[in-house]
Amino acid sequence: MDTANLILLFIAMLLVAAMLQPLSQFLKLPHSLLLVLAGFIGSEVVVSLGVDTGLRWYHFHTLVFYIFLPALIFESALHIDLKALLKKLFPILLLSTPMMLLATLVSAAFLYWGIGYPDYFPWLAALLCGALLSATDPAAVISLFKKVGVSDEVILLLEGESLFNDAVAILLFGLFSSLLLMPGETFSVTYAVERFALVFLGGTLVGVITFALMATLFLFIRDNFARMIFMVSATYGGYLVAESVLHLSGVMSVLVAGLGFGELLRRENKNGSTAKDQSEKLAELWRFNGQLAETLIFLLLGMTITWGMFEQQWLAMLLGIAAVLISRAAGLLVTMPVINLFSGSLSSGTKVNWQEQIVLYWGGVRGAVTIALALSLPLELESWFTIQSIAYGVVLFSLCIQTSTTPLLVKAIKLKRNK
Repeated sequence: MDTANLILLFIAMLLVAAMLQPLSQFLKLPHSLLLVLAGFIGSEVVVSLGVDTGLRWYHFHTLVFYIFLPALIFESALHIDLKALLKKLFPILLLSTPMMLLATLVSAAFLYWGIGYPDYFPWLAALLCGALLSATDPAAVISLFKKVGVSDEVILLLEGESLFNDAVAILLFGLFSSLLLMPGETFSVTYAVERFALVFLGGTLVGVITFALMATLFLFIRDNFARMIFMVSATYGGYLVAESVLHLSGVMSVLVAGLGFGELLRRENKNGSTAKDQSEKLAELWRFNGQLAETLIFLLLGMTITWGMFEQQWLAMLLGIAAVLISRAAGLLVTMPVINLFSGSLSSGTKVNWQEQIVLYWGGVRGAVTIALALSLPLELESWFTIQSIAYGVVLFSLCIQTSTTPLLVKAIKLKRNK
């Protein structure tokens, strides 16, 4: 398929996505679930007609890592209130980093022993799969939580956890992928820790520098077109410099830039109607960018699902779902007592009660980032199909079961909004 037809295919995909939005509201189903179904049905019809879509696996890595992920991370960071985030930084960091690392280890151990083929699915592959499955994406349930009365503070914990643990998951995914593709190399915990710290902190520094440069131009030039260019440059420029030039964490660079620009836009909202109107337009443009990237990711998920996954990998999928549920429970059981030792975990000064802990547990759904990483798996990995199938099974479980049962869960536990 040539370039023109490939572009037409993507336009058709977006038109389908737009038409599915009112249908999802009417049926009260997650829009992302309908996107997956549309992608799957569409691809099956096209293939049955003998049409080549032109999509190849080697396209996905470039699309995901250099176009979709920076937009997703920046948009998520842009719309989180930095001041509110800093007030909850301790519980958020505890949920997003130590708990995420623990969840990765628990998931990896469960899958490694459950699959039981160390030559095909070695420990490093299990760690890679565990990292991929540990990236939470509560976007699908946040709107539901708001409707049924979940407190803003618990929602902030979920959003903040997702923002930081996505960055850590992507970083670990890259680290374990590189280790798996290094012939003759054995896994070294010391090397992994040192490399993780270097890539994480180095990417953060690149983000600080990139934001400082682009924010200076942003403050001096008031034109919205120019300002959007500065934000795009901070997002993709910082990402590419960190990831491809310095071999550091491009995601951390984008995260820092997104948080910084989000704070700038919120400050401008207080400087009069004109400045507020401009900042709201920029925020809305980035919201569109994030939704566009997420929409295409879910459509690609549907297009790449095959019946063979369910026929050949159904047991691995079930193991993945069990691993995710068990590892999140283990993580919360370890971290919640520590969080509740500090009276300021929530601004009200109260502890995270058992109902809120259940919300945090069930709200840790998997979505766009997990799919993005699964789509970008190196085909040189012998176990890539099993890992991808596990990821797809977990995401489908999140969309079909966790998201759809969320309102019933909140009613069942009689959760009340904090005053």
